[in-house]
Amino acid sequence: MTSSNQTLATGGSTSAWSAVFSMSLCVALLIASEFMPVSLLTPIAEGLGASEGQTGQAISVSGFFAVMASLLMTTVAGRLNRKVILLSMTALMLFSLVLIASAPNFAALMLARALLGISIGGFWALGTAVIMRLVPPEFVSRALSVMFTGQAVAAAFAAPLGSYLGGFMGWRGVFWLLVPLVAINLVWQWVSLPSLPANQRQTIGTLIHVLKRPYFARGMAATMFTFAGAFAMFTYLRPFLETVTQVNVTVLSILLLVLGFMGFAGTWLGGKFSTRHAIRLLQLMPLTMGLVTLGLIEFGELVLVTGLLLAVWGALNNAIPISWMTWLSQNVDDAPEAAGSLIVATIQASILLGAAFGGFLLDHVGIAATFVGSAALSGIAVLLVGSGRGLLKAS
Repeated sequence: MTSSNQTLATGGSTSAWSAVFSMSLCVALLIASEFMPVSLLTPIAEGLGASEGQTGQAISVSGFFAVMASLLMTTVAGRLNRKVILLSMTALMLFSLVLIASAPNFAALMLARALLGISIGGFWALGTAVIMRLVPPEFVSRALSVMFTGQAVAAAFAAPLGSYLGGFMGWRGVFWLLVPLVAINLVWQWVSLPSLPANQRQTIGTLIHVLKRPYFARGMAATMFTFAGAFAMFTYLRPFLETVTQVNVTVLSILLLVLGFMGFAGTWLGGKFSTRHAIRLLQLMPLTMGLVTLGLIEFGELVLVTGLLLAVWGALNNAIPISWMTWLSQNVDDAPEAAGSLIVATIQASILLGAAFGGFLLDHVGIAATFVGSAALSGIAVLLVGSGRGLLKAS
């Protein structure tokens, strides 16, 4: 870090951590905005006169724009102050929520989701680099775990809350409820974030230069297979629980809550151990998650065992992004914005590709094949991480 950043990290620690917590709330709101519509898909479709399939496509379009935004954000932003960019991304989320809540037709919904995708990709592309400027190196993984706590909260509560609140206030009311929360977060960020001038102008050439580093390219490949493996399984967990475990709605909700709540343990795990043991976690997480997925195939008919396996999977799933972002902060500290753009784009693309791969296997072979495919992708990630030496920059 530069001397000015050292002063920020050591002198203004209270304001720095306030900024970190404001980013955590922003993450929670971004994740809630992205995934809450899943639990409201049917009423949204009815309200806009669209089919459920069309509405599902509108919801997923945010992922595509998140990939594009994460790749282009640091280059398009040029030398703009990073505080201004983060505030703009939060303001864009606010506008997209207002547009969704008041959407007169399906086209407005598509536009709102595209804008939300830009907000998601732009925020995540800069998130780790900003964290690295707010706190000293030894506190980066802890600050990342604070930021990702917002993800754990949203993952645990967004879908059930959306479904529950939508039942008596309508789907538009749910999105209007998010609007003041995002507005408060925007003010909090404006007050707590320090000025963050761009260290240098980012170009497409900068992205290519970073990607040409062998250890970073290997890390991106491992990241891709890790997240693709996770979402090839997670996307189709509900049909597995309904057809193999044969649970009713109540038990299904309990199992999903167990998975969501264990995300808090995973966030703590990532923050506690990533600084000293990032490589070890990157080895163990896809390996264990792959074995858990295979265990679900073998013991999926037993509700209690399934719950225990999902608890382990949920904890590790939330530790993954913290561990990879910590690895980035330790090994690409000279170009964190370019590296952040690339890793966020890789993660977003991997989620889409993993879900598509799992869906293909589900439609053409069956749910067991989907889970085997997920475990195979996780296995490839383990092989790519290997001993971990190939992921480390030259000292």
